[in-house]
Amino acid sequence: MSILSKSAPTRNPVLIPNSPFADTDDEDIEENAGLTIPVDPNHQLGGSVRRASIVCGSLITRSALISSSPLPPSFITTTEREQILEDERSLLRDNHILPRKRSIHGLPWQQRPHDATESDPLLPHAGSSSEDSEILAANADPTAKWKDSVEAGKITTTWQRETKVLARYSGPLIVTFLLQYSLTVASVFSVGKLGTNELAAVSLASMTSNITGYTIYQGLATSLDTLCSQAYGSGKKKLVGLHMQRCFWFLLLITVPIGIVWQFSEQILRPIIPDPELCRLAGGYLRVLAFGAPGYAAWEVGKRFVQAQGIFMASTYILLICAPVNALLNYLLVWHPVIGFGFLGAPTAVVITNWLMPLLLFLYVVLIRGSECWGGFSKKAIAFKSWGPMVRLALPGLIMILSEFVAFELLTLAASYLSTKHLAAQSVLATCTSVTFQIPFALSIATSTRVANFLGATLGDAAKTCSQVALWGSTLLGIANVTLLTTTRHDIGKMFSDDPVVIKLVADTLPICALFQLWDSVAAAAGGILRGQGRQRIGAWVNLAAYYTLALPFSFFAAFKLGW
Repeated sequence: MSILSKSAPTRNPVLIPNSPFADTDDEDIEENAGLTIPVDPNHQLGGSVRRASIVCGSLITRSALISSSPLPPSFITTTEREQILEDERSLLRDNHILPRKRSIHGLPWQQRPHDATESDPLLPHAGSSSEDSEILAANADPTAKWKDSVEAGKITTTWQRETKVLARYSGPLIVTFLLQYSLTVASVFSVGKLGTNELAAVSLASMTSNITGYTIYQGLATSLDTLCSQAYGSGKKKLVGLHMQRCFWFLLLITVPIGIVWQFSEQILRPIIPDPELCRLAGGYLRVLAFGAPGYAAWEVGKRFVQAQGIFMASTYILLICAPVNALLNYLLVWHPVIGFGFLGAPTAVVITNWLMPLLLFLYVVLIRGSECWGGFSKKAIAFKSWGPMVRLALPGLIMILSEFVAFELLTLAASYLSTKHLAAQSVLATCTSVTFQIPFALSIATSTRVANFLGATLGDAAKTCSQVALWGSTLLGIANVTLLTTTRHDIGKMFSDDPVVIKLVADTLPICALFQLWDSVAAAAGGILRGQGRQRIGAWVNLAAYYTLALPFSFFAAFKLGW
């Protein structure tokens, strides 16, 4: 039965050796874990839908784009299922397999009446019963029409159609990603006006928290992308909740060393960072931030819990609430003349937001949707002997994501050796390029989904057309980003800092940042195409090689030897 059938889908899993569902019940899991791949024999457009858990609530960076972790099968929502069915019907109509939709002007009650004659049928349109019967038969089972047409090689697509589809798919993602990244931008924006040291310290603290905390949470939580999705797809719904509990306790245990590092970060940074004032400010920022770490861990596992059930919009709804709340908190706690307390108000706002997100997600699951996979707290979740499969899946994802994060955060560390003002400028530049990256990144996610859908339906030529549209679209987006950053280079620095030196450094460097926006955008689309083919490891290793063998060495050589 098709994944898009209105009745419950019957899946035929291909069990790879050591699969966690080869011999388990709803309450436990074997020690060894592999992969369970749902197979849809009907080759529908939605038969191979893959959704990345990164689309909602993670820090969106290039490391997320090139992650080598396999994308889990999607268990799509009713709205998404209906949209995919409509896409199938549209393709069938475009290829003249189904009749075109009739114009509203052709509705019987809107046609002009005319005088009846002896030759007219007694019932309206009775004379066209053969034609209507043919149309009704064609529309009666579009799934069968789709399957037959695919097998006959009759389905093609056009660049115009793929442009519309990719625009429709990527639009909501762009909004989500921009809301999501606004949580980071708000802190940089609010603190930057306090002074150059404060702006540089936020950049240093963000670098430290990403490498030693947030990236670790994200990498370890990737195990749920596989475990929870497989448990839900195999019908073991209570096992989804058990996996989530295990991962939460695991992340909570990891929070202990993370919290210790953040509490003593000032002493740790002093031998590395030449400016002691920056170490003091960054250390204070991280000490406050540590109180929000458990909340962030709960958010990471919670969002994967709902995504495994096909509830992808829950995280978006929560971001629609938390993004403006976070901006308001930054103003109140940093700048308000009565309750504001300056620099440390920014991490306090982050802590509140980090706890607010999982709290709202909990309320969403309890009051709206998603509780069917929760079987209550279980002692098995804290049994260390049952953590083996989760840890074995989590560590490769952690290593890959951490290695990619480090490549970019090393630039921040290098900037601190130039001067505090250079570090402040680096913070502004990194923020700007990350914001502009969200748009082509959204297109890459849409492309990945569309290409995977076509390949799952054995429509290779259609996947090529979609890929070509994505590459051209990313090129246009890259040109738009180049134009935006180049034309506003003298104004962007003023939004974040009042220091004329920092403003000048930003203005002088932004054209270089603008130049790589074009290639960055195209690379994002290419990564989406590779993910849609299930070949994301190629992109991961290519990017890692480019970062560590070319980009970073040249950056350090140009900065410290050539004096650029």
